[in-house]
Amino acid sequence: MIYNKFIQYISVERRLSVKTIETYASTLKLFKDFLEMLPEARTLETADSDNIRDWMEQLMEQKCSPAYVNRSLAALRTFYKYCYATGVMMKDPARSIVGPKRAKRLPRFLKENEIDRLVDLLSNGEMTFDNVRTRTIIYMLYLTGLRAAELISLDDNMISFVNRELKVTGKRNKQRVIPFGEELHSILSEYITVRNNSIERKDDALFVGDKGERITYNKVRKLVKETLPLVSSLDKCTPHVLRHTFATTMLNHDANLESIKKLLGHQSLNTTEVYTHTTFEQLKKIYKEAHPRE
Repeated sequence: MIYNKFIQYISVERRLSVKTIETYASTLKLFKDFLEMLPEARTLETADSDNIRDWMEQLMEQKCSPAYVNRSLAALRTFYKYCYATGVMMKDPARSIVGPKRAKRLPRFLKENEIDRLVDLLSNGEMTFDNVRTRTIIYMLYLTGLRAAELISLDDNMISFVNRELKVTGKRNKQRVIPFGEELHSILSEYITVRNNSIERKDDALFVGDKGERITYNKVRKLVKETLPLVSSLDKCTPHVLRHTFATTMLNHDANLESIKKLLGHQSLNTTEVYTHTTFEQLKKIYKEAHPRE
């Protein structure tokens, strides 16, 4: 059966993750069940483009999100591309199908008064390794706009305290230099001192776990998730919120988009422009709350 051969193909030859394989298998089963319920029953091998469109329409009617529908379509595309390549089908019915547009979600960020409260919060407390590390990670993400993965990959030699610069390797292995100020200089210096006195490192990583190994993404995410709700009511408190906060703060204080683009490591200015929409939405909200005629 082509289904079994396909699952073997994505498992052995494509070496997709277990989660992706499970998602593809589940999607194909759901689509197969849909085909069998049609007035003129179809199989995975005899389905056409109209069947796929009808199924997608049904998913949307069932209030499935555009993201879910697009993931389902991606699974079908992979399956039918395989069927066409192996000669099982003479035509790829999923090739011309276009998924629903995903609604653009504006970046979530901390307001300036929340940042002020966060700074006060992080300035207090004992000078333990855990506390100093958490404070430094929060400050680093907020003051530089780093992605969590970029922060995790930092080594000591990527920091120039003389020039106050970070050398960062971002997406697609593109390198960029990010300047930092006196505040982060002081916090980083203090962290490194506490770290060296508390932990025996196993490599050159700047941020390490309690056993000296390079800190993990899950650990960074956990630290942020535990800290930000203390000052913010955002439903999702992730490292990316601090990256968004960095960009929005820069824009609100008259930094130009091209400079923000370079600091964030965006490939396209279109990606950076989303922050102009964010600040405009914030202005509209302030106007509605403050204007006497609203």
